Amino acid sequence: MKEITRKKIRITDTTLRDAHQSLWATRMRTDDILKIASEIDDAGFYSLECWGGATFDVCMRFLRENPWERLRRIKKACPKTPLQMLLRGQNILGYRHYPDDIVERFVALACENGMDIFRVFDALNDPRNLEVAIASVKKYGGHAQGTICYTTSPVHTVENYVKLAKEQEAMGIDSLAIKDMAGILTPGAARELVAALVKAMPEMPIQIHSHMTSGMASAMYMAGAEAGAGCVDCAISTMSSFSSQPPTESIVSILESEGFDTGLDQVKLAKINNYFKELKKKRQPASSSKVEAVDAGVLVHAIPGGMISNLRSQLAQQDALDRLDEVLAELPNARADLGYPPLVTPTSQIVGVQSVLNVLSGKRYSMVTDETKKYAAGYYGRTPAPIDPKLRKKLCGGLKAIDCRPADLLKPGLAAAAEELPANTIQAEEDILSYALFPEVALGYFKWRNADPAKREPIPADVEEAAQASAASAPQAAAAAKPSAGAANAVEGTPVTAPLNGTFYRSDAPGKPDMAADGATVKAGDAVCVVEAMKLFNPIKAPAGGKITFVAEHGKAVTKGQVVAVIA
Repeated sequence: MKEITRKKIRITDTTLRDAHQSLWATRMRTDDILKIASEIDDAGFYSLECWGGATFDVCMRFLRENPWERLRRIKKACPKTPLQMLLRGQNILGYRHYPDDIVERFVALACENGMDIFRVFDALNDPRNLEVAIASVKKYGGHAQGTICYTTSPVHTVENYVKLAKEQEAMGIDSLAIKDMAGILTPGAARELVAALVKAMPEMPIQIHSHMTSGMASAMYMAGAEAGAGCVDCAISTMSSFSSQPPTESIVSILESEGFDTGLDQVKLAKINNYFKELKKKRQPASSSKVEAVDAGVLVHAIPGGMISNLRSQLAQQDALDRLDEVLAELPNARADLGYPPLVTPTSQIVGVQSVLNVLSGKRYSMVTDETKKYAAGYYGRTPAPIDPKLRKKLCGGLKAIDCRPADLLKPGLAAAAEELPANTIQAEEDILSYALFPEVALGYFKWRNADPAKREPIPADVEEAAQASAASAPQAAAAAKPSAGAANAVEGTPVTAPLNGTFYRSDAPGKPDMAADGATVKAGDAVCVVEAMKLFNPIKAPAGGKITFVAEHGKAVTKGQVVAVIA
């Protein structure tokens, strides 16, 4: 009998990044990772996705950890397997565009600290937003993986995806990922797209990333592999499925039964999985444990895996989890209004939060985030389809629309960030980059880090876990008291109230002057302060004209309906 040559197919493990971002709202700690890192390193994966996405800011804000230290420690513990990160092009890891000098220096330091493979994407598939990030990865010796953010709409065709891939090939990418954020890529569409890419770029390695949200990803991976894809993203079984990636163990069995060689050992995988089975008992948020195994609704609303768990959490913070179905119904409508953007960070956040506001406010686009305004005006890049001119004008407000590469309008920002930071807060150059990306979050972390350990405020993640454990042991406990609806009526003058639960700010960015001074005269409709909710900034407008007096404290949490200022 003739021996059949087995075709090699590689597997990237996403357990340490996308899996826990999708299932656990990014709650995995560095120590959790290090306890199993050597076994994962020894398993034979092509790469370990362990950084980027939401892990960076959550490390500082919620876990009180240094994300750069996490990277260094994982690299030391995993010398055999390349480390991989998700880089949002000109957005780096944030929700806005950063100057070119910050993009380049971030990539340089990531390489120095141990990053090997950079999956570079842009939420709008605007190649102009990929140029500097890809060039920087190549300059500092990393592997630059270009990306197609997959979605469906009247303007997203195989021909356009191939054109996008060829543009990235010209930029010098080393491989190409098809990023199916929501799990909506069907086996037939995958076969057609991969075949077209292989034909157009026969020497380019193709990798497929997907989520099990719709239940299709395993079948789609098989179709993609048969069409010529050489690598797929998976998560260890306990951390897989739902809105995460397909299970590694199952995909290994499927592929190997069809004549592919994955190079992975099921015995080693079982040991890794047993570890995460135990960890799950401590780390999985209560809200995530209630999700359905398959959400066929994603075929309509197309929310990516990482967004699903965050959306539930954000609605819960607004005491509006019962309105999730309304938000999911609004999402495809808002997406169409905004030019059919692929739903991946930051556009998933922008469209998702705007959909939440459209539902909670009772009137579509009566509340518009700063990010939605900038998106409509072109500050995130070119939308896949044009926005209706009348709606675009309404969304932009007084913001001037642009057509150029957004980062061309930005001044270099690294030196300014270094000057703004108090000297006693900086321990390394990496701190300057952390601040440049997430000013408020980084300052909060630096303040906590510099405090006497005996006097530090509790780690937010610990507080959440304790509250979750307490709720589980005493399910009948009374709910926390909320501000009474009549509180505003007791204040003399016209109250300015928080439209959402969140963090109250007098200015719209660190170091900027207050939007309205205490005692200043304001006009009805003036933006006077901000509530940061669901990671986006929501301007609060004066409901009347007159003299304004603030009663809420800058940087402190506020609840929906709470009076933050009074106009008399």
